[in-house]
Amino acid sequence: MPQSPHSETDPVQTSWPDLTCYGCGPANEVGLHLESYLGEDGETLVATVQPDEIFNSGAPNVMYGGHIASLIDCHSIWTAIVFAYIAENRQLGSSPRIAYVTGELCVDYLAPTPLDRPIELTAWVDGDPGKRTRVKSELGLEDEITATGEVLAVRIKPPDIVGHHQG
Repeated sequence: MPQSPHSETDPVQTSWPDLTCYGCGPANEVGLHLESYLGEDGETLVATVQPDEIFNSGAPNVMYGGHIASLIDCHSIWTAIVFAYIAENRQLGSSPRIAYVTGELCVDYLAPTPLDRPIELTAWVDGDPGKRTRVKSELGLEDEITATGEVLAVRIKPPDIVGHHQG
């Protein structure tokens, strides 16, 4: 099992405190503040989200598909980041910073995702982390996957991220 490049008690997103991403950025005051952790198996990134009613699809107690896609997107990008740091045997957030952006996002909606229960996310790298990293994910309840995702995460140099401060 790979050694964690980060504290197991803090979400991985705290390694980039000035990140302003809407979905996962700690510095975005109105964002979703997704919090992801290295899974106990050392091969996945996991998160639990308590949905807010504002993300309703219009149908009673059903999450909006765009919100599901946002959660899968951010969680997958962080999966690529974390496992790239692990592959390079580096502390998460150390310089030079490892950063990825979304090259492709595919979401399959398998069943309605409820808003009244915690939602679990699990993601893993399919292959090895690199310049182009394929990440697969599952979203849903403890006993039912309601959506799956696949993200092609493209590694960039941090200065290529316009408007983000580098620590």
